[in-house]
Amino acid sequence: VQLQASGGGSVRSGGSLILSCATSGFNLDDYAIGWYRQAPGKNRQGVSCIRNRDGYTTHAWFVNGRFAISRDNTKDVVYLQMNDLKPEDTAVYHCAAYSRGCSDYSGYGMDYWGKGTQVTVSS
Repeated sequence: VQLQASGGGSVRSGGSLILSCATSGFNLDDYAIGWYRQAPGKNRQGVSCIRNRDGYTTHAWFVNGRFAISRDNTKDVVYLQMNDLKPEDTAVYHCAAYSRGCSDYSGYGMDYWGKGTQVTVSS
């Protein structure tokens, strides 16, 4: 089982990035996929989640309409489009698979997870 996040980088405040989560080794149709992030010295923080059966999406309060999550089950990839990035969005972003759906995508209790990708936003 693998979940590989990519697409991170360094941008200025107000910039955009598209993160990708490439999955393999399990049936993506059976899992919700969530993105969570972790900044140095801070707890994991759920960002966004997309459900498997109906494509329902949900986001943390701080996203405030800036991010969009989508999935392409034909390619086994989940995307996180991040716009209007702020310095407080700086963190390592991970994707994870949840068999229980998007009820809790905080980055704990997931079924599968992978190495993250660094996002750095400067002011």
